[in-house]
Amino acid sequence: MSNNYLFTSESVTEGHPDKICDQISDAILDAILAQDPASRVAAEVVVNTGLVLVTGEITTKAQVNYVDLVRSKIAEIGYTHAENGFSANSCSVLVALDEQSPDISQGVTSAQEQRENLSESELDQIGAGDQGLMFGYACNETPELMPMPISLAHRISRRLAQVRKQGDLTYLRPDGKTQVSVQYEDGQPVGIDTILVSTQHTETIDDLSDNTAIQKKIKDDLWSAVIQPTFANLDLKPNDRTRFLVNPTGKFVVGGPQGDSGLTGRKIIVDTYGGYSRHGGGAFSGKDPTKVDRSASYACRYVASNIVAAGLADKCEVQVSYAIGVARPVSIFIETFGTAKIAEDSLLDLVKQHFELRPAGIIQTLNLRNLPKERGGRFYQDVAAYGHFGRTDLDLSWEKTDKVELLKDFALSKSAG
Repeated sequence: MSNNYLFTSESVTEGHPDKICDQISDAILDAILAQDPASRVAAEVVVNTGLVLVTGEITTKAQVNYVDLVRSKIAEIGYTHAENGFSANSCSVLVALDEQSPDISQGVTSAQEQRENLSESELDQIGAGDQGLMFGYACNETPELMPMPISLAHRISRRLAQVRKQGDLTYLRPDGKTQVSVQYEDGQPVGIDTILVSTQHTETIDDLSDNTAIQKKIKDDLWSAVIQPTFANLDLKPNDRTRFLVNPTGKFVVGGPQGDSGLTGRKIIVDTYGGYSRHGGGAFSGKDPTKVDRSASYACRYVASNIVAAGLADKCEVQVSYAIGVARPVSIFIETFGTAKIAEDSLLDLVKQHFELRPAGIIQTLNLRNLPKERGGRFYQDVAAYGHFGRTDLDLSWEKTDKVELLKDFALSKSAG
C-alpha cells in the first residue's frame, strides 16, 4: 500500500431499514434474556412498506408480546408519521418463529451452562454454537482504539439522529447514511478529504418549495448543527479543502422501509470496523451469546484492545475459528501489521495464557448473559445502532482495557529474558 492514501467508512442512522431490523432483533433478545437467561435466540426481522416480519428460531420459557415490542421499538426510532409509509401504530407485524434445531443445540446445551465460575473441565464441555471464523481489531488512531474513518462516520450519524430527536431540525426524518474519507500519510490520519451525509427529509421545508433551495438549506443546517459540533472537540477537523456532500441525488424524501426493504444482519461492516479490518462474515444482532459469531467477535475485540492499550502494538487484529460443539478454538491468529513491540509469537502465547476464548468462558468473563438491571433491561439493542465497538457512551465489558498492567508486566519479563 502507498504511504499516502484515502480510506473511507460509512455509518447509518437508527432509522435505516437494515438498522431497524437489527434493533428489533436485539430488543427481542433483551426481552427474552431478561426473563430466561438460558434462552436460545436467533431472531431475524424483515421490514418493507407497512410490514414487519419477525422470524427465526427461539427456544425460551420467556413470555414476550412480540407485536407490542416491535411497535415500541419502531416508535422509539422515530417512525410515528404515517406519511413515511411506515409507522409504529399502523404497520402490520407478522410473527413466524420456530424452535432451535436439536442437532445444533445438542453440542451447546448443558446443565452446567447456567452456573457461574465453571471449572476448567466444565468449560471444555460446552461447545461453540456454530462453526466459523471471527475477527477483532484495535488501533491507536483514536482514544476509543478504533479506526478514524468509522469513528467519525458514527459520530456524525449519532449527531444527525440527536438533532432530529431534539427537534433542532424538524424537517429531518429517521433514515440516513454518513460516509467519511480520511487522508492518511505514513499510516497515520492527517486530514478529512470528504464528508457525505444523506438524510431523509420532508417534501417541503418552511416556506421553501424549490428543491434546489431546500437542499441548500439542508446542507447549511447540517454543517452548523451536525458537522461543526461533531468535530468541535477533535484534533482532526475539516478544512477548506474538505468536500461536503449532502443528498447527492438532489432529494431524499422517500426513505425508511417505504424506500427500501430491510433485513437483520446486512450492515456487518458498519457494526464493526468500517472495512478497516477483516470480517468473518457473521452478523451479531438477534443472536444470544452462545452464538460465537457474536460472543467471539466481542472477545477478539477485547483481546486486541488490551494489546494496543498496553502499548504492545499500534494495530492488532485477532482471528479465532471454531467447530460446532467444540469448546476450544480451532485456531488463533494475531496480526500486528509490523507494529508489534514484542514478537508476534510471544503475543500469541500471551493471548492463550491470559484470555478466555472458549464460548462458555467468554460468556462468563464478559458477562454476556446477565443483563444489567440499571439499564432497564436494555443491553444488546443499544449496540444495534452506531457500532458494537468503540462505544464510549456505554459501559461494555468487551471495551474494558483491564488487562493492560498484566500485559505490560508480561512484555517486561520477555524483554528481560
